Amino acid sequence: MAAVVNEERCNGCGACAEICPVEAIQIVDGKARVDAESCIECGVCETDCPEDAISLE
Repeated sequence: MAAVVNEERCNGCGACAEICPVEAIQIVDGKARVDAESCIECGVCETDCPEDAISLE
């Protein structure tokens, strides 16, 4: 299980990247990208995303 980004909903605001405690999220070409190997599945990004574009799957 890791954070998954719904690219249709993601607006690239960077809130998830800023709050990720292990820096597993980067904004690339205006969209959030999750490094699944670094993701610790804490769910902070899912909770903080203003566009509800991230889920843990």
